[in-house]
Amino acid sequence: MVNAAPITEARASSGDPVEPAVLGASKLNPFGDLNTLQHLTARLARGLRPVWEQLLRREVRSFSEPLSVQRFADYRAERGDLLTAWLPLAMSPGTNQAWLMLDGRFLLEMLDLFFGGSGQVPLLPPAEFSPAAEAMAVRVATQIAKALGTAWEPLTRMSFTPGRPEMAADIDGEDAVIVTRVGIDTPGRPMFVDMLYPVQALKPHGATLTGKVLDKAEPDPAWRNALTRATMGVRFPVRSVLAEPVVPLSLLMNLKAGDVIPITIAPDVPVMVGHDRLGCGTVGTSNGRAAIRLTSLADPDEGLNA
Repeated sequence: MVNAAPITEARASSGDPVEPAVLGASKLNPFGDLNTLQHLTARLARGLRPVWEQLLRREVRSFSEPLSVQRFADYRAERGDLLTAWLPLAMSPGTNQAWLMLDGRFLLEMLDLFFGGSGQVPLLPPAEFSPAAEAMAVRVATQIAKALGTAWEPLTRMSFTPGRPEMAADIDGEDAVIVTRVGIDTPGRPMFVDMLYPVQALKPHGATLTGKVLDKAEPDPAWRNALTRATMGVRFPVRSVLAEPVVPLSLLMNLKAGDVIPITIAPDVPVMVGHDRLGCGTVGTSNGRAAIRLTSLADPDEGLNA
């Protein structure tokens, strides 16, 4: 279930006029149903909650907004001249890139908190970002890019690598973009972070975008059985130390062939698997060979080197 309303082709208010369709104009959304991408955005919002709580130093609610498909020029017009950090996100595999939009006031608030402040933002925002603010933008973008790759995993293996912040996105105004939005509940008013996917960048993934996302798909039974058999065939070294006598250095220096070092074997000796204690056992024989009979098993919660 996605916590968002149906997809629209513009994030306009109910009072805004709807422009009539123009014959011959290219369709903004060639994919049709984009509920899969909306579902991935909801996954991203959930995955980003610990990131926001770490950066803002308080509990927050992270949610996704309905995505929209619109011309980039229209999106820029909605943003106006507000201070904004644009960060390109290289998409791999492939050579395409998406764009991350960070609101300037939100970024400055996180920067002030990072340096021990209370999140104060100047009443008059600066004309451009300082080097510290740009470094903060890259820091935030890196964490978002990691969560974004995780969100895409049910659909396809995709990684995102952030670049340096820019004052504007390198997208033609007439190009269609898919705008996905993550909101963060903050005191006063919510803050939003936008991810912009140029339609051309997502065309290689068109077939998967129109499919269904299965978060908990059942594995193939044959593959699971083969994996179980292979796992059960893994071999581990099992060892036991019967005795560890302690002798003075003078005795070690004078040892020669034929000398006897007395040892005492405890009733129960440890049985180890690698560095973990499997349990304890008693030394004896079995079928004419030395053997250890297990008398107790270690508690799995005891950890390593118990």
